[in-house]
Amino acid sequence: MARPREFDETAAVEKAMHAFWEHGYEATSTQDLCAATGLGRSSVYNTFTSKKALFRRSLEHYTKTQLDKRQSILEGAGTAAERLAAVLDSAIEDDLEEHRRGCLVVNTLAELGVPDDEVGAALRHDTDRNLTMFAQCVREGVLDGSLRDGLDPAEVAEYLLATTSGLRVMARRGTSRAGMHAVADIALSAITR
Repeated sequence: MARPREFDETAAVEKAMHAFWEHGYEATSTQDLCAATGLGRSSVYNTFTSKKALFRRSLEHYTKTQLDKRQSILEGAGTAAERLAAVLDSAIEDDLEEHRRGCLVVNTLAELGVPDDEVGAALRHDTDRNLTMFAQCVREGVLDGSLRDGLDPAEVAEYLLATTSGLRVMARRGTSRAGMHAVADIALSAITR
C-alpha cells in the first residue's frame, strides 16, 4: 500500500517557484529545491519526476497568478488608457516588492529561450494570453476614445508586452522607481490621445 503524501503539493510548487525565480533554472540544484520546499530528494522526484517537471509546474503556477492579476486590471474599471497605465504601474511595483528579481517568464526566456518542450509551451501560452488581453484592451481604448485612432491592436499588444518586459529588466538592473515610471509614461504617451 502506497504511503499518502504528507505535504501540500501546491505549497511545494510555490516554494520551488521562488527558488527558480531567485537563481534561474540551471543554477537551482536539487538540493536547493529540497531546502526551499522542505522535502527530501525522494519526495521531490516521486512527486514531480524531475527538476524540469517541477520547473514547468512552478512556471505554470507563476504565469497563472500573474496572468489572472493582469486580466483583473485590464478588465477592471476606467478607460482602457487608465487600465493600461495600471498594468504598467503594477509591473513596476511588483518588481520593486519582489526584491528586483524581475519576471520569472522574462528571466526564463533570457536563460533558456523558448525550448521545444513543455516549458516552451508554458512560455508560449503566457505570451499568447498577454497579447490577447492587451489587444482587447487596445480595441476598447480606440472605442472609448482614450487611445489614438488607427492603432493596430496586435502591433500595440506586442509593444505593450515588450514595454512590460523591459520594465522588468530595468528593475533587475536597479533602475529607480522614478526612472521606471518615466519609461512607462513615455510608452503610454505613444498610444494615448
